[in-house]
Amino acid sequence: MLELKDVCFQVNEDAKDKEILKNINLKLDDRFVAITGPNGGGKSTLARVIAGIVRPTSGKIYLDGVDITDYSITERAKAGISFAFQQPVRFKGLTVKDLITLASGKDISVAEACSYLSEVGLCAKDYIDREVNASLSGGELKRIEIAMVIARGTKLSIFDEPEAGIDLWSFQNLIQVFEHMHEKINGSILIISHQERILNIADRIVLIADGEVRKVGTKEEVLPELLKTSEACSTLMDKIAR
Repeated sequence: MLELKDVCFQVNEDAKDKEILKNINLKLDDRFVAITGPNGGGKSTLARVIAGIVRPTSGKIYLDGVDITDYSITERAKAGISFAFQQPVRFKGLTVKDLITLASGKDISVAEACSYLSEVGLCAKDYIDREVNASLSGGELKRIEIAMVIARGTKLSIFDEPEAGIDLWSFQNLIQVFEHMHEKINGSILIISHQERILNIADRIVLIADGEVRKVGTKEEVLPELLKTSEACSTLMDKIAR
């Protein structure tokens, strides 16, 4: 279980402190959790705080009852947290098999590496020896990154807007991958997303707006609140434009 207690995060802009996250209190123990909300509301920052990419200004973070607040990103990875970036990183000189082997933390066979690629809908023989460079599309990189996360088999897998920058065909395949992960994963999946199709397969949805948790519940409980929040943001932007 992941628990956040009074987590805050602020940055200094123009000699003034700006609150990005404000007293976040959450307990997440569902298999599939989606975090959603308006742009600029703090969703990606919250994901980075959980993964250890940035440190909270105050508050505590617990994983299965262990205080990981002061853990580095490496220590959190060892504790059982995986993080998939919104824009996957390319690794010149490394092959797909190299990356999956590194992710698994052990010396795996080609057959084992291929099985992870097959799980994300990639023909293993076409990818296993390919270099992770610009020759791969955004959708291919996304699925290879997911294969790496599956190979790690961690307690908590975090995906920051996995649909960003990919075409419709790739997105439809990603949905199938997440549905499959949902069925078989032993740990929890946490996805930052605006996409209704991802929200529809989540066990629980967390609505974040203006750096605060506005609602936590099922899609039936959260989506109406999300619609109201989105309409309020649109009205405010219209007034600013005038």
